[in-house]
Amino acid sequence: MSSFRRSAALISAAGLVAAGLSVAGGAATAAPTTGCDNRTNDSLRKVLDCVTLDGVLEHEEALQAVADANGGTRASGSTGYDESAAYVADRLRSAGYDVSVQEFDFVSFEDLGGSELDQVSPLAVSYVEGTDFGATPQSEPGEVTAPVTAVDLDLGLGNASTSGCEPEDFIGFTPGHIALLQRGACTFQLKAENAAAAGAVAVVFFNQGNTDDPSRTGIPAVTLSAGYTGGIPALNATYDLGVDLAATPGLVLHLLANVVRETTTTANVIADSRGGDPANVVMAGAHLDSVNEGPGINDNGSGSSALLEVAEQVAKAANKGKLAHQVRFAWWGAEESGLVGSTHYVNALTDEEIADLEMYLNFDMVGSPNYGLFIYDGDGSGFGLVGPVGSDDIEALFEKFYADRGIPSEPTAFSGRSDYQAFINNGVPSGGLFTGAEGIKTEEQAAKWGGVAGEAYDSCYHQACDTIDNLSHEALEINADAIAYVVYLYASGQASIN
Repeated sequence: MSSFRRSAALISAAGLVAAGLSVAGGAATAAPTTGCDNRTNDSLRKVLDCVTLDGVLEHEEALQAVADANGGTRASGSTGYDESAAYVADRLRSAGYDVSVQEFDFVSFEDLGGSELDQVSPLAVSYVEGTDFGATPQSEPGEVTAPVTAVDLDLGLGNASTSGCEPEDFIGFTPGHIALLQRGACTFQLKAENAAAAGAVAVVFFNQGNTDDPSRTGIPAVTLSAGYTGGIPALNATYDLGVDLAATPGLVLHLLANVVRETTTTANVIADSRGGDPANVVMAGAHLDSVNEGPGINDNGSGSSALLEVAEQVAKAANKGKLAHQVRFAWWGAEESGLVGSTHYVNALTDEEIADLEMYLNFDMVGSPNYGLFIYDGDGSGFGLVGPVGSDDIEALFEKFYADRGIPSEPTAFSGRSDYQAFINNGVPSGGLFTGAEGIKTEEQAAKWGGVAGEAYDSCYHQACDTIDNLSHEALEINADAIAYVVYLYASGQASIN
């Protein structure tokens, strides 16, 4: 079980050398000196001139080196994450920020592979992991063989499944059975906890199948979340397999969830400028952790690296009091375990400290290889989910950046899948950028931005192939400038929210 045992230094010089990073005096060496390092970037023109693709890629290469030295991952709770946080914290201290490392406990999860799902009766059938099913993220480990009871299913296109969302769905459920549950309407966590309360010994979730979209027919990419307390193992299955299982009388399944779930320690890295009004904080963040399966160089090395480049280039102005507002940058831990780090941070703030936040800007995946250029839909015009008052102004300023350069953009929903959520829940105006994950690029989007229609924005999302080669340099360069533009204009007081 890993923890941040390296206190203020976070990690030894030897560890950074092993990761392929140079060190001096026990700390990661700062970037080579350039003209930008010798001046105070106290204008938008200067900042945009100094925020470069090369600067972003320097950080991306460092994170890849860390992953390479630590089993190919930078997941929270791992040494790969510890070393990533050490790198970020050292660069920020070298730039002059007040840096704090906020430790917290969270429930880590690792899929070891080799989970099993077999029909024991009425036929002997073995299903294929990765094709038919997979372990549910944040499942408890376990192995059971038991009869199966389907719970409140609603099959077919256009269905409105609420399977397992209400305790009443389990009236008549036989304790000791495996619950067969369908995606839809509520969280997998609630469904599994209701099943456990009814006496289920395990759960097989299958996708909803309400549309032909692969995200609603394949193995569902959802989690039980770090807060799961059901205590029973679970697997996720395709819609077609779920339908077949539901239609099988006398069904008995053997189920093995070969996973590890345990409480461990990780940390957020927070950097505050030494200048600017601390009662009017412009805050921007990106999650630093990867999934266990890969190095996470797009998800979310891209947001982390672009934000670090911006932080370094505005550092002198921010720390010398040349900007009206204090700026605060955050690199979140355990996002991939259910937004744990950002939620912990916000929950630890007082009401006054929350009121001091002028806004929160979020950057999660800004270099997807088959990218779209998406802005969070603060005014709700695209998806009907309106952010706190002022979120519309943030969206409009990002839109202006793209429009002034003749670059198309589209809104993306505040879907609750990234670290803005805790801020929104506490009334903080929020916004940010996203270039797409497992969603599929349309023909219209390919005409707008290039790339390949009918393929995912990031086909390596949450996989081992999310490496330094899994980036659009074009998207990274555009979005690093967009981040710098919005952070600088708000921090300098040249833009404001209403």
